[in-house]
Amino acid sequence: MTASLLPEQPACAAEAGTWCARFYEWTNNDFLARSADTIVGIGFKITLILVLAFVARFLLHRLVTRIVDGAANARLPRRRGAAPAPAVPVRRAQRARTVGSVLRSTISVIVLSIAAIMVLSEFGVALGPILASAGIVGVAVGFGAQNLVRDFLSGMFMLLEDQYGVGDVVDLGEASGVVEAVGLRITTLRDISGTVWYVRNGEILRVGNKSQGYAVAVVDVPVAHSADIAEATTLLGQVAEERVASEDIVASVLEPVEVLGVERVGPEGVTLRLTVKVAPGQQWAVQRALNAAVTDAFDDALVPRPGLLPPIPPAGPPLAKPGG
Repeated sequence: MTASLLPEQPACAAEAGTWCARFYEWTNNDFLARSADTIVGIGFKITLILVLAFVARFLLHRLVTRIVDGAANARLPRRRGAAPAPAVPVRRAQRARTVGSVLRSTISVIVLSIAAIMVLSEFGVALGPILASAGIVGVAVGFGAQNLVRDFLSGMFMLLEDQYGVGDVVDLGEASGVVEAVGLRITTLRDISGTVWYVRNGEILRVGNKSQGYAVAVVDVPVAHSADIAEATTLLGQVAEERVASEDIVASVLEPVEVLGVERVGPEGVTLRLTVKVAPGQQWAVQRALNAAVTDAFDDALVPRPGLLPPIPPAGPPLAKPGG
């Protein structure tokens, strides 16, 4: 009577060296012993799937890291006569790291999702309803988060195309200023008044970058109609050439000054224009320096300016009194 209450030994447990016998010896459980071959077979397949998934993930991450490091440390071509731009390698490294992080995350999601599906299939789970439900949920989420997806895709293309980077002065339409941060969803700007603007990448339709490659300092000088235009133009070129050769701005100047001459003739006067190619972001400092130098030179040369009274020549020696 007592012997009948003991668990019956499965027939396969009597076969020495089999997984059934080993499982029965370890657990003394007939169900586990009978399922030993299935457990071992499925366990081996699951382990193989997980090992291959992690190896593939590691190799792909390493490949992306090597590509990112190569892109970040590559030497940039330098145009003849152009000043070195130390911010460009930093921006390239930042862009490469951001893109690399996104690629690594995408690879992890894809590889681990495939591995999870293969593991579930080994357990005999019907994947059809699960994939159908996931597809429906994905469509619903896609409709709800289409703006988010749009922002991320736009951010990816902006980074890949190097449209702008941290420190650039850009015009994004509704907002303009210095770029403080570039993300996959949001670009952060600070305008001239100190206001911080958060611009969604998906809403950016055009980008005007004032800090890429080189910039042009444009100086417009108004003179009165009564001024001698030829003399004023000659003086403008001489003053500008002397000013750009000074120590404080000579490092920012890439090419000689170009005096364009008369730019506009209006009811108040005539506008003369000169331009000079400078390093990125230095156009405003050069413009201020040239404007100050030209204003002082024109005042010293008594060049008439629009809207101002004619300059009074310096007084001569006093006339002698009659009979003095």
